[in-house]
Amino acid sequence: YHPAPLSERTPPDTLVLQTSVSYSAPVSYTIASGDDKGYFIIHSSSGVIKTTKNLKLEDFPVTFIVRATDSSDAAIYNEAAVKVEVIDENDFPPVFPSSLLEETLAENLTATQIVQLKAQDKDTGRNGFLTYGILNGHELKFRINETTGVLYSNTTFDYEEEPTEYQVVVYAEDDGIPEKKRGYCTVVVRITD
Repeated sequence: YHPAPLSERTPPDTLVLQTSVSYSAPVSYTIASGDDKGYFIIHSSSGVIKTTKNLKLEDFPVTFIVRATDSSDAAIYNEAAVKVEVIDENDFPPVFPSSLLEETLAENLTATQIVQLKAQDKDTGRNGFLTYGILNGHELKFRINETTGVLYSNTTFDYEEEPTEYQVVVYAEDDGIPEKKRGYCTVVVRITD
């Protein structure tokens, strides 16, 4: 048996699957081995398997053995393996070490690196895989490497002509399932004379 994967948030007493046998006499179902941490229970007469407690992602997948035994003769039985997998939910949004950074940028520089941004995500796998982007309308003057999080100027600034301060809102987005989550950081870029 290989039932549909369970969410790591699956509560206790959730139906996992129903096992069954083709046999002419009544049988008794038990979990014979493999469920060392006691995550599952099987109903002795129906063969229905349910969770007994909250699931810990790091303990899965689990393969355990279900035994169907003839109710009147314990020497007559058969076994089947049940493999249960658990899906890592997207629990955490990305987080920047600081939500506000202040950087300076000298005027008259050609396009240049301003700052390296690095967010953290406590999730694993694709739920913790981050890409970076710029949220507000400064995309023409600034750009970010979506993989490395390095923020660059895209143009040359003149201290005497333009605004001397820009608030660039940067986001980090995970590749989470079922939904993606974002964290934000505002980079205040001051143009210097």
